[in-house]
Amino acid sequence: MTALTSATETTFAQLGVRDEIVRALAEEGIEHPFAIQELTLPLALAGDDVIGQARTGMGKTFGFGVPLLQRITASAATRPLSGAPRALIVVPTRELCIQVTEDLATAAKYLIADEGRRLAVVSIYGGRPYEPQIEALRAGADVVVGTPGRLLDLSQQGHLQLGGLSVLVLDEADEMLDLGFLPDIERILRQIPAGRQSMLFSATMPDPIITLARTFMVQPTHIRAEAPHSAATHDTTEQFAYRAHALDKVELVSRVLQAEGRGATMIFTRTKRTAQKVADELAERGFKVGAVHGDLGQIAREKALKAFRNGEVDVLVATDVAARGIDIDDITHVINYQTPEDEQAYVHRIGRTGRAGKTGIAVTLVDWDDMPRWAMIDKALGLGIPDPAETYSNSAHLKAELGIPSEAKGTVGTARKSPVKRRVTESAGRGEGSHRNSDRKEGDKPARARSGNRRRRTRAGEPVTGHPAGGAPASSNGDAAADTPQAAGSGDGAGPNAAGGANPRRRRRRKPAESAAAGTTAN
Repeated sequence: MTALTSATETTFAQLGVRDEIVRALAEEGIEHPFAIQELTLPLALAGDDVIGQARTGMGKTFGFGVPLLQRITASAATRPLSGAPRALIVVPTRELCIQVTEDLATAAKYLIADEGRRLAVVSIYGGRPYEPQIEALRAGADVVVGTPGRLLDLSQQGHLQLGGLSVLVLDEADEMLDLGFLPDIERILRQIPAGRQSMLFSATMPDPIITLARTFMVQPTHIRAEAPHSAATHDTTEQFAYRAHALDKVELVSRVLQAEGRGATMIFTRTKRTAQKVADELAERGFKVGAVHGDLGQIAREKALKAFRNGEVDVLVATDVAARGIDIDDITHVINYQTPEDEQAYVHRIGRTGRAGKTGIAVTLVDWDDMPRWAMIDKALGLGIPDPAETYSNSAHLKAELGIPSEAKGTVGTARKSPVKRRVTESAGRGEGSHRNSDRKEGDKPARARSGNRRRRTRAGEPVTGHPAGGAPASSNGDAAADTPQAAGSGDGAGPNAAGGANPRRRRRRKPAESAAAGTTAN
């Protein structure tokens, strides 16, 4: 065991990494390995099975990626890289799939496969059309990075061949356990040749992961990049917890976002609806903000992440789906808008800052109802903050501890309306069905769905076409219903099945005599 957590003086070349990979990494400013990489590379390059454990942001991707690329290209003399998958990396989330693919493609850009073709690294994940991924597999995929569900789909359809694999990697294995992917992992393992090299990497190592490792790995070497007594969180991350009122949280967060030295910031919520609501409100306050959560399509999520990486937005509001796979070294602040579910979720969230030896700040806002949950997190991690101070957006200790200027207000520049909310408002004004509304309560239904549940009145098996003048149609619960255009037009021949195909939106006002006559006919 070693307590090294930052890059060492050793070089990749000294560890036996081939020149093409060393050159590609050097062009990205990566010349010295981190502790997990330095400890892993000699064993992995020799073909041993490895279990690598290190905190988030300590270089696990190149810890398995570099030896993986070197081994499959070194064996090309005896087993040519024909385009059939030779290595498989299984990851739990789409965001992590994209990130790992980009990292491996960077390291492999000077590696050549058969017939002068560059080594191909292909990503396979859900939320995207099947066809481009199938075409990429057909064109040649030497290394496949994928999420379990889509990997199984394409394997069962015959587009992904796993019989020729020589290296298997499970990345962020503890997250796969949390997301319930272990049955899918076991199904994938049954399709892979037994004579392969296996590597498993994770930030934490719960018992089910150890059990899984024993079933598919052969005498693995367990490598941990920190001493056993090391804290689960980065020493370079300063952590704060405040007991905050739900109605004051956005105002409080807007002050934190104006702290001195604040750079790229991630805000985590537990629910999709809260993530969108917070993003909308911060946008209205003038902040450059994006959102990543499950209610957004995959394309929208990728655009938000790209904008965050490029600096177009400097605040990203996300659910835990984005806690893995965002590999940005200069995130200065992480804000837990809602208390994480447990200590592992807390570790992964705040692991977005304080990476690669840099400093960071983590702020957790604890609701009164979440105090028991926070107490368990604090005890498990030994944070020493069992009873967070009651804090509001104008609290003096908040400004002093986080370096917030005294003149900071709840807005920056000119407040503007969130584009998402603006589209919702405009569509509602036109009478159209709006898209998912982040402010709608759980269980609420759109107006269209509610109106569809009304019972149609009949008499003697025939629909009633009117009601006596001066009366009101009965509602489904027996009460008198409000006089609405829909009710008034129910017997005027304007329905969609009326003769002549009249437009159902078109209504004409009935004369009193006509209403009375219609009511007499119905009776």
